[in-house]
Amino acid sequence: MAPAKPDPAAGGSPAKDAWEADPAVGSGLPGNGLPGHGVPGPGVPGSGPQGGGLPANGIPAMAGGVPGEPVGPVGPAGPGRDPDDDEDEGRPAHGRKQRSFWKELPLLIGIALVLALLIKTFLVQAFSIPSDSMNNTLLKGDRVLVDKLTPWFGSTPTRGEVVVFHDPGGWLPENPSPSSNVVVRGLQKGLSFIGLMPSADEKDLIKRVIGVGGDTVSCKGTGPVMVNGKALDEPYIFPGNTACSPEVPFTVHVPKGRIWVMGDHRQDSLDSRFHTTLPGGGTVPNSDVVGRAVVVAWPVTRWDVLSIPGTFSQPGINAAAGTAVPAAAGLAGALPLVMWRRRRLLSKAGPVQESAEDC
Repeated sequence: MAPAKPDPAAGGSPAKDAWEADPAVGSGLPGNGLPGHGVPGPGVPGSGPQGGGLPANGIPAMAGGVPGEPVGPVGPAGPGRDPDDDEDEGRPAHGRKQRSFWKELPLLIGIALVLALLIKTFLVQAFSIPSDSMNNTLLKGDRVLVDKLTPWFGSTPTRGEVVVFHDPGGWLPENPSPSSNVVVRGLQKGLSFIGLMPSADEKDLIKRVIGVGGDTVSCKGTGPVMVNGKALDEPYIFPGNTACSPEVPFTVHVPKGRIWVMGDHRQDSLDSRFHTTLPGGGTVPNSDVVGRAVVVAWPVTRWDVLSIPGTFSQPGINAAAGTAVPAAAGLAGALPLVMWRRRRLLSKAGPVQESAEDC
């Protein structure tokens, strides 16, 4: 139906009359270009649903309300919006779900065991004192930490150190039979492998190094112990003990690459003195030394650093062992050089002397 022409005489508004005359155009506000209205906005041809253009305010029409009002429960979906973003907004801010502690526990235990094995093999290992042979420096039941790192770099035992070493053969009785319980035996082997308890298969001892390769160690009567002709002052010996036992005098030349060891509790220690009839003459090969005990770690009340006593650094104690041979070798090597230099100086001085005589 064609819109009715307004009658100016009636006093009506042309726009209002046009709206009321043609209800098929749409139900909305006339002439404002809002969505859902078929009336073209002023100056915007073809606006509205019939013309296919924009309304007068330039805002695209959106179903269900005023321009800019959210559509649906979450807001307008623009052309660059990903529908998955709506799902991400509902997730926790910290991202993915955290792993359960009980799922991570086996991994943590595995890492701890690997670290313990590496430390025990290459760095430090704890040993328990099994006897009274090192009283009062070490008491039965003490735990000491043994340095296993320096031997990897070629370090060898030195006089005065407290060292742990494997039984060279015949020093200790045979080990007791392992437990008949399979579970207990397996648990013991596993814990000893990673260093958390002593091994039932290894036979280790702990003593103090008195002499090293090249030294001459001797003792008669009650002492003192002599190393390369120098008497040792040993304040670490158990109170009431003597440096030597009169019934076991000895004089030994320590072979190269071996050590002579004695316990600090001299009258209660089956050390090198009592194994002179065995291969090695009571000495221990350096290759059997596990490492140097550096500290008493347990119990806490017994904590102490195992330092080297000053008596082992007294002047002249190295004369026979390590100083005489290198000095002789150095002299022998320097002699040809001195002779060559002297001959060269004489050859240069000869012509000068002759020319002086000619004058």
